[in-house]
Amino acid sequence: MGNIAETVHPQHQEQPENSPESNQKRRIYLLRFRAGQHLWSALSTLDDLKPEDVVMVQSEHGLEPAIIAKGGMYLSPEDERERPANNKIVRQARREEIDKFNNLIENEAEAFAICRKRIEKLGLRMKLIRVERFFNGSNIIFYFTADNRVDFRELVKGLVQEFRTRVEMRQIGVRHETKMIGGIGCCGRELCCSSFMSKFVPVSIKMVKEQELPLNPIKISGVCNRLLCCLTHEFSTYKVLKKGRPKNGKIVDYLGRQCRVKPSNILQEIVKLSPLDAADEIISLPREEWHNIKAFKPEVRGKAETKPGTDKAGAKTKSRSRPEKTRNKAAGSASKSSKPGAKSGPNRPRKGKKTRSAKAKKK
Repeated sequence: MGNIAETVHPQHQEQPENSPESNQKRRIYLLRFRAGQHLWSALSTLDDLKPEDVVMVQSEHGLEPAIIAKGGMYLSPEDERERPANNKIVRQARREEIDKFNNLIENEAEAFAICRKRIEKLGLRMKLIRVERFFNGSNIIFYFTADNRVDFRELVKGLVQEFRTRVEMRQIGVRHETKMIGGIGCCGRELCCSSFMSKFVPVSIKMVKEQELPLNPIKISGVCNRLLCCLTHEFSTYKVLKKGRPKNGKIVDYLGRQCRVKPSNILQEIVKLSPLDAADEIISLPREEWHNIKAFKPEVRGKAETKPGTDKAGAKTKSRSRPEKTRNKAAGSASKSSKPGAKSGPNRPRKGKKTRSAKAKKK
């Protein structure tokens, strides 16, 4: 990996919040903390930053260097509230900070090779994905994937002795693995997760059915073998466009004619009908004419059947089946008690309990 270009602007210094510069209209920039990682948004009052410039960003770990990916545009206070940025650009990076950043990237590559050798030596079933080291050198994080739980205590001891700093092991899933590695999707563009998505949104098969996409696992799965993240981008749009639209294959009534709804492009907001009396004819209706489509209700012919327990007029009748059932139950219990050799009456002993006479005989 090549070194970062040393573009330094000495006039860019950290400004206090109460200074006149803090009240200026701010720009929003897209940046990366490492080459090849996903984009983050950041606000700054600096207006002459260019792509590939190195800036210092305020993060939860302190000041961290980042690389400008795309130039910024001005934002009003209303736009800032609607589109909040992830980070804040403090100032342009100095020359010594750029040199330290280049050395940090080289150290991460060396740490990756050392950790992978130790994993192979210990025979651990885990795959190392990425190594990140803080700019202040206080921590180093190793990201890995594994099918099952891994006991990496011996690995951590060796890494602590090697790097003399705090070591953290983080297990990630296949989606985060794809996000860190990056790639090209089936659309020919950079993966959504590695380019602009900051967090994952749950994706369900309901979104596929709502957009009437083929249920082919190859076509609806991404590089990570999970459902495509882009299915969530247009799900709400399809949900709005399908309101008031009849389902495909349903028989409807249109101006007195029975028609079957045919599949069509939902984004065009057109419903295609095929009359049952003319199979070759196709009627295309825009959204303005959907109110003429009515549900088909077939007429019920013949005499109405009377429900059990009602007369012809529909009035409820008293049922005599319940007393008959009770009589049958009583007759059944009597027949059981009348079996030869069966004891009846209150003197019949219960099962599992000894009577007084039996105890007296034993004595």
